[in-house]
Amino acid sequence: MPTPQSRRERPAKPALTRAGIVDTAVLLMEQEGLQRVTMRRLAQALDTGPASLYVYVANTAELHAAILDRLLGRVDMGVAAPGAHWRARLDAVLAGYEEVLFAHPALAQSALTARPAGDNYLTLLETLLALLAEGGVPELQAAWGVDILLQTATASAAEHSARREDSRAEQDWIRLRQALAGASPDVHPHVRAQAANLVSGTPAERRRWSVDALLNGILVTRPETE
Repeated sequence: MPTPQSRRERPAKPALTRAGIVDTAVLLMEQEGLQRVTMRRLAQALDTGPASLYVYVANTAELHAAILDRLLGRVDMGVAAPGAHWRARLDAVLAGYEEVLFAHPALAQSALTARPAGDNYLTLLETLLALLAEGGVPELQAAWGVDILLQTATASAAEHSARREDSRAEQDWIRLRQALAGASPDVHPHVRAQAANLVSGTPAERRRWSVDALLNGILVTRPETE
């Protein structure tokens, strides 16, 4: 039989910190998927009790938001350096944001409701606001515009990452094309006429167009405030 080890002889566990908890949560997500990143599973990985984690993280939603913020550190903000047109640089930052989410499909879905508030998210906001200011966008329009730009990028990443994970996605896409092409010219004349256009363009082309369309609206649409 192994000799019992006194608690006093066991190596002390590292002190819990919020940064360490988030580090472990990111590692778990990359190894097991976001759905496995629960407070109970995280406590197990850290060799502690779930109650100990609530001192640092209020709930699973806050934990997922912290994971998102940590991964936002991987977005290349350097593309916002002076040189290219401000629109192109802003588009590159949003593309980097989408790539981070696209690499983690479950996180992309979670990001639709997660509200990160860490340094990396603030850096992302600062970068986008600076680019909009460079483009002459009024402050309130820029502040509201950043929100809709990130919402659109998040939704796009969530949609495309979900399709990638779904084994039926290709068959669904084929059925959609067939339904559009076979639409009745009498009942759905516009759908029939636009059948090819509705599914045209690469994801990159559509993303660039959507960013341009949003920016055009943000530039000229003044919010109606009381």
